[in-house]
Amino acid sequence: MPKLAAFPKAYMDNLVVHGSMTIRDWVELAASKLDIDGLEFYCGFLELEDRAMWCESRKLVEDKGLSIPMLCCSPDFTHPDPEFRQQQIDLEKGWIDMTVQLGGQYCRVLSGQRRPEVSREDGIRFAAECIEACIPHASAGGVTLILENHYKDNYWQFPEFAQHMDVFCDLVDKIHSPHFGVNYDPSNTFLAGEDPLELLDRVKQRVVTMHASDRYLAEGTIEDLRKEEDSVGYAKRLRHGEIGQGMNDYDAIFSTLAGVGFDGWISIEDGVDGIEQLQRSAEFLRRKIAEHWPK
Repeated sequence: MPKLAAFPKAYMDNLVVHGSMTIRDWVELAASKLDIDGLEFYCGFLELEDRAMWCESRKLVEDKGLSIPMLCCSPDFTHPDPEFRQQQIDLEKGWIDMTVQLGGQYCRVLSGQRRPEVSREDGIRFAAECIEACIPHASAGGVTLILENHYKDNYWQFPEFAQHMDVFCDLVDKIHSPHFGVNYDPSNTFLAGEDPLELLDRVKQRVVTMHASDRYLAEGTIEDLRKEEDSVGYAKRLRHGEIGQGMNDYDAIFSTLAGVGFDGWISIEDGVDGIEQLQRSAEFLRRKIAEHWPK
């Protein structure tokens, strides 16, 4: 049966930019309010700049009966400069080390930014070569690299190079290792103007973790959204919402995942309207997990 984690989506600037929330604050809030098994961390938490905080954070979480299964980070592998790409490989290896010290099993990778000057062929090649260069380091630490069908890191200029399904699937198909898999995020598929169930059907055998969130249209239609899919910045008509109340069909998603034997971590990437929303999302996911993975 899958386990449930939570990511501090609503508190990222507090933890990453101005430090108004500490890791201890987040751990205590989540542990006291949410029915979860673990917490997904982000490599950019300000306190994690101090390596001593890696083990201390693990202890904080484990003392609450939880674990840190996943580390969210955003390597940028599609830059045309090979020296820049090597710097990103070195950063990713450092984040793999952080994952190990946190007690985690999964460390995110991305393709990189969709720079206008980088061709489709070169971008896929750059990303595949960089991910493959990180795999031996991940393997040595018992870590699996997870490629997310991402939209855009909070702090990037351009959207994800492999945002669209055809590019993402071509990149996934180039990499074969027991220490590489997919982190499936159904909501990000909407941001690409595509069908999350179609993507899932194409990569379901490669999915090892999942980001759970939901989106709803504040105005207009899906067709209106598709016309905006290449705009820089988040589409204003598509908003985060409570899981189970938006556009994702979690029965269809979980039925597909259960059908291929998925039993990995599902991390809640929501709660932008507060901890009570995150509570309701966690409760919804617990019910659906119990329905689709009966004991």
